[in-house]
Amino acid sequence: MTEPNNPDKTAEVSVSTTPENLEPNQAAAPVHGEKYATKIGGEDAASGSPGWERATLEKLAFASLTEQRLARRWRTFIRLAWLAFFIIVAWLVISQNGASRAALKPHTAVVEIKGEIASGADASADAIVASLRDAFEDAGAQAVVLLINSPGGSPVQAGIINDELHRLKAKHNKPVYAVVEETCASAAYYIAVAADKIYVDKASIVGSIGVLMDGFGFTGLMEKLGVERRLMTAGENKGFLDPFSPQTEKQRVFAQAMLNQIHQQFIDVVKAGRGTRLKETPETFSGLFWSGQQAIELGLADQFGNLDFVAREVVKAEDIIDYTRRENVAERLVKRFGASIGQGAVRAIQSTPTLR
Repeated sequence: MTEPNNPDKTAEVSVSTTPENLEPNQAAAPVHGEKYATKIGGEDAASGSPGWERATLEKLAFASLTEQRLARRWRTFIRLAWLAFFIIVAWLVISQNGASRAALKPHTAVVEIKGEIASGADASADAIVASLRDAFEDAGAQAVVLLINSPGGSPVQAGIINDELHRLKAKHNKPVYAVVEETCASAAYYIAVAADKIYVDKASIVGSIGVLMDGFGFTGLMEKLGVERRLMTAGENKGFLDPFSPQTEKQRVFAQAMLNQIHQQFIDVVKAGRGTRLKETPETFSGLFWSGQQAIELGLADQFGNLDFVAREVVKAEDIIDYTRRENVAERLVKRFGASIGQGAVRAIQSTPTLR
């Protein structure tokens, strides 16, 4: 029987369990303090492997290197993409309309007149006249076709195009045909009458031989709102057509006389262009418009036909080459990034009436 309170026995047991007194092949059981020391000491005494701090730092370092490598690759890709983009834009600008201009094979030259006829628009006099010159000067062009789909626009722009068409026809001795798609009205018809023949679809809209000047007057509304217009001018009629000032009878008569004069210019151009084919009625120059079928009956157009029909049956050159000068890619991008918005805002706030 052992004696629990014997100090000698206790000392003997304590000495016998220390590592120094163990046999060579006998391992000592670790105590709680040794396990804790191994965990926080940074080195596992049993295996000698790195601690968690070192492993974590290595993972962070590798992750940072990978991120830097990906960032460098992405920057390189972005730079190459921009370089390719600018190269393509430059190529498109340089080669704009270049391929069609070099063709000498017999063909039908086409110039499109679409949308509003106005300065700065796609169908401006500058753009259309430049396209017409290219078409007439090409030795392979057997005839020039005006492909029209426009509600009209500026009589000034239309007059410039009409005059240039007559000059180019006489200089190059080439026929000109107008082919109407949906609409050929007002200033668009002003241009079309310079053609040797006008071809329409039976449902096309043709005519509107007239002139208008539109605007707004806000004087009554301003009085109701208690708003006073303070306009100072040097010149009795300098504020003419100001929408915030009342219109006098003298100013109205003056404006009407100007419109009548421009209208008569339009009438003279139509009569000169259509000649004896025109079957004039009291409504011909009233500003009304007609279907393509009615236009033929009235002598405003010649016959039914589309672009392919004219190229194949009239010009006898089925190959069609488009000479229309269009907005290049760079210009479209500028407008997309805000230029067109600014331009539209300026046009929206302009108070001067337009003449059409």
